[in-house]
Amino acid sequence: MFPTILVVDDEPAILQSLSGILMDEGFEVLTAANGYEALKTIEAESPDLVLLDIWMPGIDGIETLKAIKKDNPFIQVIIITGHGTIETAVKATKLGAFDFIEKPLSIDKVIVSINNALNFRRLEEENKYLRKKSIEQNSLTGNSAAIMDIRKQIAVTAPTEAWVLISGENGTGKELVARTIHKLSTRTDEPLINVNCAAIPEDSIESELFGHEKGAFSGATNKYRGKFELANKGTLFFDEIGDMSFKTQARILRVLQEQKFHRVGGSRILKVDVRVIASTNKNLENEIDKGLFREDLYYRLNVIPIQVPSLRERLDDLPLLVETFLNQTAEQSRSKVKKLTSGALEQLKQYSWPGNVRELKNLLERLVIMVPKDVIDVSDLPGTYCEQVNDPDWPVEPRCFEIDSFQDAQKKFKNEYIRMKLLHYNNDIGMTAQVLNIEPNYIKQTLNI
Repeated sequence: MFPTILVVDDEPAILQSLSGILMDEGFEVLTAANGYEALKTIEAESPDLVLLDIWMPGIDGIETLKAIKKDNPFIQVIIITGHGTIETAVKATKLGAFDFIEKPLSIDKVIVSINNALNFRRLEEENKYLRKKSIEQNSLTGNSAAIMDIRKQIAVTAPTEAWVLISGENGTGKELVARTIHKLSTRTDEPLINVNCAAIPEDSIESELFGHEKGAFSGATNKYRGKFELANKGTLFFDEIGDMSFKTQARILRVLQEQKFHRVGGSRILKVDVRVIASTNKNLENEIDKGLFREDLYYRLNVIPIQVPSLRERLDDLPLLVETFLNQTAEQSRSKVKKLTSGALEQLKQYSWPGNVRELKNLLERLVIMVPKDVIDVSDLPGTYCEQVNDPDWPVEPRCFEIDSFQDAQKKFKNEYIRMKLLHYNNDIGMTAQVLNIEPNYIKQTLNI
């Protein structure tokens, strides 16, 4: 089924020329000569996208746009005008227009904008479905400006062959971004292969990536196809590539550049065609300065950078995320849906969320299990979430001195100390662990992230 586009313009020549061009591109085309006619057509036909002129007699484009978005928020609208101003463009964008194109129209620009808008709509529909899924799938739930911007970046990037570097803290949903890009790409019918760079032992990473022949080393009893071979024609996702050793980075760079390799213990050259997406919770430019990451590999990967916001940067989404996770937990446990009081919700907004969306989900699951009431209040929240940890001047000592048990006070101080250090180093677990001379897993276990 081909997408349907409604062209709205009071100039018959524009309607005729755009209709012919769009039909040649494979779209179904409807036309309307004014805003009123456009709204009637939308009500009857529900098109996928509207090309809307601003200056029309009767209901102008801005008023028509308002009416469209009020009743049909998921229909994408591209504004076209011969009298464009920055003020008008900003107003149209705030009202929900996807793009703003000035006359005389560049057909190439119109087609590109239409395809980007349709991909954005697909992403919106995908996100509605993903709300019902697990933590990773819920990470992009929300309507904040930060999340809307991420969705738009994905919609524009996905159909290209460009390589993508996704940055963000742990628990923000970087893997979901990668999976969504793949799903909306031209490679969607081919595999998406995940390489967990932090989990593969150094002594076996070449075998994992490139495969090996039978007898290549002790224990190689069968031929093994590596990640590159499995991802041929599809997408290869390097999860947390900042944890990859410097030695492996050099080997990876050569294979990425040449798109060919041989299995460990083999001599036959294998050629592959893969799109590469990588993610990292580290600042790779800082890692380059420290000599821990190759600069040439960084620039090879960083064609299109996407920064996934932390939960602190999208607190407007917290109520929707809370509702989503509470509904999901109730569905999984086949129990009644619990609610948070407005006070509890406001208290959670004051928290720093070093574990991001993953930490929020874990907390809500714990509350649903441990709180017998149907309504969860501030008094039901664990103490950590009721303290002003965002304020670096907030004193730790008084809170510790209020505790009678020495062991409990010691534990409280340890947790506070690690949490404040983590905040100081911008929630970089690796950096914090290095400074404190402890293992990263110790921080994760202590703070439950």
